[in-house]
Amino acid sequence: MYQVFLGKISTLCADSWALALADQAPKSAQRDRWLAGRGLLSRVLAPQKLPEIVYGEQGKPAFVDHKPYWFNLSHSGDDIVLLISDEGEVGCDIEIIRQHDNWKALANAVFSQGEHDELEREAPEAQLPAFWRIWTRKEAIVKQRGGSAWQIVSIDSTFKSALHVSHYQHGALSLAVCTPTPFTLHADALNIV
Repeated sequence: MYQVFLGKISTLCADSWALALADQAPKSAQRDRWLAGRGLLSRVLAPQKLPEIVYGEQGKPAFVDHKPYWFNLSHSGDDIVLLISDEGEVGCDIEIIRQHDNWKALANAVFSQGEHDELEREAPEAQLPAFWRIWTRKEAIVKQRGGSAWQIVSIDSTFKSALHVSHYQHGALSLAVCTPTPFTLHADALNIV
């Protein structure tokens, strides 16, 4: 089972699920993101209590002993996505499709030959969304593995492996998931909260 939840940080950090955790939230710039993520997890797992969350070597959050689920969170701007599974480690990424001054140089630095070929097959006006499509797939793979952003250069999202990667563009959002078993991300798979 895979479930994908998409919401707004500004809304989720102020709802009752998040506010119940406010005394545990960090007192930093990450506070709203933390509250939105923990609040969303609490809401999704209710009536079960939110299990203890621990962090891997590269900072990936997980439930203690991966029970009852594996999950991954990502955010971009005011948008947040949660992927939760009972089938094994998962990764997700969300990015607002936006102009990035040096996106072509970034693609040259971190994209594989297969990813460059995919990008070049696009019409010029479709290359920026294609850049974000490839980027989010790469990030989802890195996050599924519990890796660091620095490892993105070693990831080839066009390479067929035992992992399953799916992408969906939701308005101006590029969403990607990486799962251990087949799952296709599409409009009906999104739970908007």
